[in-house]
Amino acid sequence: MSRPYFVTGALGCIGAWVVERLLARGDRPIVFDTGGDPYRLRDLVDEAGLQAVQFVNGDVTDAAAVRAALEASEAKHVVHLAGLQVPTCRAQPALGAAVNVLGTVHVLQAASELACERVAYASSAAVYGPDDSGPAGAAPDEQTACHPATHYGVYKQANEGNARVFWTDNGLSSVALRPLTVYGVGRDQGMTSDPTRAIKAAVVGRPFKIRFGGSTDFLWARDCAEAFLGAVDRAPAGAHVFNLHGETYEVRKVLELLTREIPAAADLISLEGPPIPIPPALDGGHLDAVLPGLPRTPLAEGVRATVARFQELHAAGRLGCADLDD
Repeated sequence: MSRPYFVTGALGCIGAWVVERLLARGDRPIVFDTGGDPYRLRDLVDEAGLQAVQFVNGDVTDAAAVRAALEASEAKHVVHLAGLQVPTCRAQPALGAAVNVLGTVHVLQAASELACERVAYASSAAVYGPDDSGPAGAAPDEQTACHPATHYGVYKQANEGNARVFWTDNGLSSVALRPLTVYGVGRDQGMTSDPTRAIKAAVVGRPFKIRFGGSTDFLWARDCAEAFLGAVDRAPAGAHVFNLHGETYEVRKVLELLTREIPAAADLISLEGPPIPIPPALDGGHLDAVLPGLPRTPLAEGVRATVARFQELHAAGRLGCADLDD
């Protein structure tokens, strides 16, 4: 039986994949976003799928609009992904706080008042600072003290705290997921989008430089979406926070895998820059214990699938490349 799901920020990368997954399993996504071109969705679903999505134009900073849209949707499951990324939060901290923190409070408040079953929302590995680690330098887990180095990371940490208070005060169950470097079709903004943009550049035969090196925790966007849906569907009651671990590799591994698929990438794609100032591996054992069976696609397979989809879109004349121009 088809069920309604209320999804904020669904015109972004992870949100588009969440919508694609919902459609694939026969559920009904109600998309709450500020509007604009749904090009990421078009890259993932056909026109019939797009017609099955209900779009509601609205801003999470407008509490009344959030509540009205959620109530009208009749959804009891909320996936909250609306937010501004690190560069915008750095340049405009007040705007970043309004969208990322106040917007999340509005979603949690509306979900609480309307007796929603659960909210799954995007936190981030950016809650960790560069020196945050587990005992003896192990990968950080959810018990590791967090010292975020960006406004964005601070806002995500605040959201985790607010969600905990909504549970203790109002009984609203929630799940925060903390991914790091998500890659795949639709990932075209922010520093960690560089590996995906490099794949796109190789497909269209353009040079591209990845601006960071070292190692990082890679997660295919489809697996990320499946994790959010697994969390909103079957997490236990409470306010939970989970690291979302994929596979940790040196960034150069993406270039190696990409060159296997597109040999010309060896001459087109370069890498230069420091590591991302976030621990390169996340301990995801807690999530695996609570929600077993979530997909973990090997990096080689995820890169191959991303290349293939970009090639399909390029052959059809539908592959947008504006993100390669900056």
